[in-house]
This record gives sequence, structure tokens and C-alpha cells, in this order.
Amino acid sequence: MKIARIDVFQIDLPFSGGTYHLSHGRHYEAFDATLVRITADDGTEGWGESTPFGSTYIAAHALGVRAGLAEIAPQLLGADPRHVDRINERMDRALVGHHHAKSALDVACWDLFGKATGLAVCDLLGGRTDRPVPVISSIHADEPVAMRANVADHRKRGYQGHSIKVGALDREGGPALDAARIEESLADRRPGEYFLVDANGGLTVETALRMLRLLPPGLDFALEAPCATWRETVSLRQRSNVPIILDELADSEEAIVKLIAEDAADGIGLKISKSGGLTRGRRHRDIGMAAGLAMTVQDTVGSAIAFAAILHLAQSVPERFLRCALDCRGMVTVETADIEAPIEQGGVTAPVVPGLGIKPRLDALGDPVSSWF
Repeated sequence: MKIARIDVFQIDLPFSGGTYHLSHGRHYEAFDATLVRITADDGTEGWGESTPFGSTYIAAHALGVRAGLAEIAPQLLGADPRHVDRINERMDRALVGHHHAKSALDVACWDLFGKATGLAVCDLLGGRTDRPVPVISSIHADEPVAMRANVADHRKRGYQGHSIKVGALDREGGPALDAARIEESLADRRPGEYFLVDANGGLTVETALRMLRLLPPGLDFALEAPCATWRETVSLRQRSNVPIILDELADSEEAIVKLIAEDAADGIGLKISKSGGLTRGRRHRDIGMAAGLAMTVQDTVGSAIAFAAILHLAQSVPERFLRCALDCRGMVTVETADIEAPIEQGGVTAPVVPGLGIKPRLDALGDPVSSWF
């Protein structure tokens, strides 16, 4: 099997809640998605997606994805997509860094790999676990009562995890508003639910400590990505007994090794496109498991294609380490593909068909914006 053609599609994904509010006053109404189709010489197709969370979240943006693909894609023609490590070596030779551009190509190769072998991607990643993957919501920053209602709505839909966004500026209400957001969001907590309080690097040590000290005792949550830098994160960890999960700072094998060496956190938020795809995501999973780190499997945002990659990697993580996986399908209003993965029995199960188990909606995607063959 050889790569014969690579097509790139662009589509806007409006946020289902109107406006998504993040720390530091960041907000988004829609997300610019890049989808990749790799066609092998036998006609088999593999699909992948990379949808950055705007251009102010991490060092990634949609135009950069497509510019990166223009550098990388021609170098993959003629390569065997089943040799995923060799594919990543080719991509690294073509372009240093820019994992968000490489992610869609890597995922598409795994989709082809699965179809070529007759196996689901999660089985190629080490084998599927025998329980549904619990899914986590993304509760954007809002008034505390509205966030509580948003949690309740996702709870009714079967979500067992909830990611509560905080990081209000002082002029917006600061630590007092964030503390109220946390308290309201956890007010109706059910047994077995998992809560992340996610600042997306929007807190300083000072504002984080002020927020935590305003909370009543006994609230069960982990604090994700509280600060933007390693120094701040380690300082906060030394002065707080709240479990810390690293996300934006845990973006490579080297960063996760550093996290472990410095005992900087208790877990990682493993995001597919931030990692560079499933090949590197698998490595991050294994390093984290070896160190006993809790993990959530997510992506920045995305459609059903991005969700399929999330689900297959999460399905391969043992229950002891996995907390939740992000079901980003509910975050956007456009359907790019169909996947048989309903939320049932408290979670989602990866399809058992070969590859990712998706059927792209070509009528929604339109014509490719770039092609190489």
C-alpha cells in the first residue's frame, strides 16, 4: 500500500452555544477546521482532522495547518501509510514542529492502517478496553448559575465528566467569580462524576491561590492548566493540595518526561492535534501510564472526525488511568461525518469496524482546497 493522493478540505464549525468564552477574555463563535483525505494506490481512503481553538489558545492556527500541509504532503506521496513511525519521520524531515499540521495526516494514516488490516484503530493502538469510555463536557465560562444549568444539561445527556472553564480577569470578577463558578457547577455532583476546573493557563499563582482559598472544603475536582508557565505551575503545586493536571504545557514526550522528573502534576490532558496525532499520542499515553499519571483524552475542538481519533485512543487506555474523553461533536453545529458511537451506559464505545469507523459527509465538505498526487 502506497499513498497516491492527498486532498485537503476546509470547513467552518460554528460553536453550538453561540459564543465560547475562555480565560483572559478570549472568545470564539466558530472554528476553522482542516480535514485531510489520503487515498492509497488501491483506492482505500483514510481521513483526519485538525481544528485549532482559534489562534490565541496555543501556538497553532488554521492557516498554519494548511501552510504546514503544503510543506509536508508532497513528501508523503509514495510512502506506506501503515508505517506510521516512518511517516512521522518523513513529516519531521519536511517540517520542524507544527504538530497541529502533522496531526491530520497521521490520523488519516491510522485510518488507512486499520482498513488495510481489518482492525479498528483502538485495536492497533494496543487493544480496546472492555468498558465504555466516559465522556467529558466543555462548560465555557459564564455566570455561575448558567454554568450549573449547562452541567445539568450535559448530565442528562449521559456525560460523566465536566470541564469547568475559569480564569476571570479582576475587572470581570476575578477569583471570587471563579470560585462561585466552581461551587455552582459542582453543587449537584453525582457519584462517579469527574470534574476538571480548567483555567487554560489563565491564572497566576496569586489569583489561583485566592480562588482556591475562597472555596468551601470538600469539593472534589482537579485543577487543569492553572498557569501559563512551568515555574508558576510548580510554585502553585508546592502550595496547594488540589490535584493538578497539565494540558497546554504537556505537548511533547520531552515535556511529559520533564513533568515527571519535576513532579509538576498528577495527570495530563492528552490532546490529539497538540500531540501531533495518534502516533505521538500513543507515546504520551505510555509514558504517562508508566509514571502513574491520570489522563483525559481530548482535542482542542473539532467535528466527528476529530472525535473518532479521540475515542479510539481513549478506548485503549486502561480504566485505572483514564478519567474521561472529550465528545467534541456536541460543541459544533456542523456534521462532517457519521460515526456509530452513541452515549450509552455512561459512556461511548469505539466502533468495531476497520479504521476509525467514520463515513464522511462529502456533500458538506465541498471541493478540496488543495491536492497533491
